Amino acid sequence: MTDTDRNPDNFCYRHPDRQSFIICQRCGRTVCSECQTQAAVGVHCPECVRDAQQSAPRVKPAAVTRIRSSMRPSSGVPVVTYSLIGINLALYLATWVSGGALYQALAYWPPLTASEPWRMITSAFMHSPSSILHILFNMFSLFIFGPIIENLVGRGRFIALYLLAAFGGSVGVLLLSPGSVVVGASGAIFGLLGAFFVIQRRLGGNSMQLLIVVGLNLVLGFIVPGVAWQAHLGGLIVGAGVAAIYTATRRRQQRTVQTLAVAGVALALVVTTIVAVAL
Repeated sequence: MTDTDRNPDNFCYRHPDRQSFIICQRCGRTVCSECQTQAAVGVHCPECVRDAQQSAPRVKPAAVTRIRSSMRPSSGVPVVTYSLIGINLALYLATWVSGGALYQALAYWPPLTASEPWRMITSAFMHSPSSILHILFNMFSLFIFGPIIENLVGRGRFIALYLLAAFGGSVGVLLLSPGSVVVGASGAIFGLLGAFFVIQRRLGGNSMQLLIVVGLNLVLGFIVPGVAWQAHLGGLIVGAGVAAIYTATRRRQQRTVQTLAVAGVALALVVTTIVAVAL
C-alpha cells in the first residue's frame, strides 16, 4: 500500500480502518459506506444528519435510505479479493510448471464453447505466460478496486459480480471476435470498474477520473494488438448492470428481488451464449 493510500483523508473518520473516497457534503469529512446517509445532493455523515434533525425537528430530513441498508459491510480483511488474487497467481505458476498444458486446458476459444463451456469462466483465472505484465497489471487493478467494492456490497455479492463480469467478458469475445483465444481477468476487472462507477454515482461521488481511466483502457484495447477489447466491453456492461441492480434493490425487503434480478443477468448470458453458438 502506498503513502497515498494511507492518507487519513482517504479513510472514514469514524472507522479509520475503512478506506473511502466519499465525503460528507456538509462538513467535508470522509465517510465509509456504513456511515453514509444519502441526501438530496451527495451524502451526509451521522453528525450532520443528527444536527439537521435537531435544528428542524418538525421537518422530515432530506436524507434517504443508504445504499448499504441491506448490505452489511465485510468486516476485516477483504477475503474474496485476496483469494481471487491468490488463485490467479497460483494458476500462473502452475502454467509454467505444466509447460503450458494448463493454459491449453483452461483458455477460452469460442469454437469450444458448446463442448467445454467452463472455459468461459476458467479463462478469467489464466494469464499469458509470455508476459508477466499481463497478470501484474490485472492483479494490481484487482488489489486497488477489489477491497473497496467488496466492502461496499459484501462478499457474496462481490463474488457474484466478479464471476458474472468474467462471464460477460467471454460472451463479448464470443459475439465480437469468435476466432480469438483469450485469457486474463481483464473482463472481470472492467466489470469492477463499471460497478464502481455506478455505485460512486449513486453515492454522489465525482466519477470523472474513473471515466477517464476506463475510456483510456478501452481505447488502448482498440490500438494495442493482442488486447481483447471485446472482453473489456462485455465485462464493463455486465458489471455496471449488476451494480445497478444492487443499488436499486438495496432495502432488506428487496433481497428476493435482488437475487432474482442477478439470476436473470446470469440467465441472459447463458441464453445469449446458446443462441450465439447455435447460429
